[in-house]
Amino acid sequence: MQHGIQDERYYVADEAICDAFFLVLKEKDLDKITVSDVIKKAGIVRSTFYNHYENIPALVTSIEDKTIDDIFSLMKTFHPKNDTDICKSFFVTICDYTMNNPFLANLLRSPRGNKFLEKALTMFHRYVAEVTQNTTPSCHSKEELSYMVACTIGSTLGVLHKWTKDNFTVPAEAVADILTQAFTAGMLPFMS
Repeated sequence: MQHGIQDERYYVADEAICDAFFLVLKEKDLDKITVSDVIKKAGIVRSTFYNHYENIPALVTSIEDKTIDDIFSLMKTFHPKNDTDICKSFFVTICDYTMNNPFLANLLRSPRGNKFLEKALTMFHRYVAEVTQNTTPSCHSKEELSYMVACTIGSTLGVLHKWTKDNFTVPAEAVADILTQAFTAGMLPFMS
């Protein structure tokens, strides 16, 4: 039983660290955040932080990886048919995730985002390969399909980048409509 309590404490402390980081990120630029900022906001001692992360860059890397995993989890649940409502629901979910994840929003609007996007695109490339491998296109080759999936991912990231740079002035529903129209007019016909 003692081991379960320790695991839960570790998880709770890790969550507090990440939540505190997000709060500090709303107040300071990413490159200006210190361990002291995070531990003060989290209400933990320095040693607790160092039991979890070596430094702020290690925390950032961990959060980047978790963000990419979250996005992939969302992508894997998306099984589009020729249904605009399913597509829009997916894109609303992606927009909400972006708007409610200050780390992702900050990365999408900052020069630091280039490193994250490079990492994400590498992971997306694996996703494209997997989707292409498991899909049998009727009118197009697997290579053509892989380029179209990559195009869709790239255009989605581009729209999210613009939306975050514009500080989410356009409602999420409107952005989801744009992404849905692009997907249903471009990708879905290509897949059939």
